[in-house]
Amino acid sequence: MARTLFGGALSAVIPLNAKDISELRQIPDNQEVFAHSQTDQSIIIELLEYQSQVQDAEAARYHFEDVAASNKAVENGAWEVRGLEQLSQSELSIQECSSAWLLSGAQLVSKFNEEAKNTVNIHLCLFRLPQYTTDILVTFNDPVCINPLSSSAVGNVAATPWTLQDFQGVLQSFCLLDPGVFG
Repeated sequence: MARTLFGGALSAVIPLNAKDISELRQIPDNQEVFAHSQTDQSIIIELLEYQSQVQDAEAARYHFEDVAASNKAVENGAWEVRGLEQLSQSELSIQECSSAWLLSGAQLVSKFNEEAKNTVNIHLCLFRLPQYTTDILVTFNDPVCINPLSSSAVGNVAATPWTLQDFQGVLQSFCLLDPGVFG
């Protein structure tokens, strides 16, 4: 079942075992953050300013590098782009985007400013909406190699993790209900 986002302006099918992080701590108004209740996986939906200075495919890379910077994964070898593809409009519910791009990569990320770094696969979808001067970024953070010294090392091994298919379900169901959200 679709969950409403941003006060009902958008909606998407969020995977099972998702915890709305806004119920636990303050989240910026331009973000919706969901974490798997038993793993360190998360899905983040962000409404961002449209980056008109970068073309579509490069805009996905631009946002990935921006995420790397906020994850403090900027030193050489701390991140890599593994794939970048355009999504077909026919596979998407959101028809208002001029294009949609799926980028897959990895970043070495530490949690809570710890020294220990974890390898996190990052799947990022960029929906471009130039008519609303907005880029919508949907990011699936999927830790694959946890440093034993990380606070994430105490994960639940019996948990059923989210899959790439779960993330694709979010993207395919993503819908704009009220363009007024873009101000």
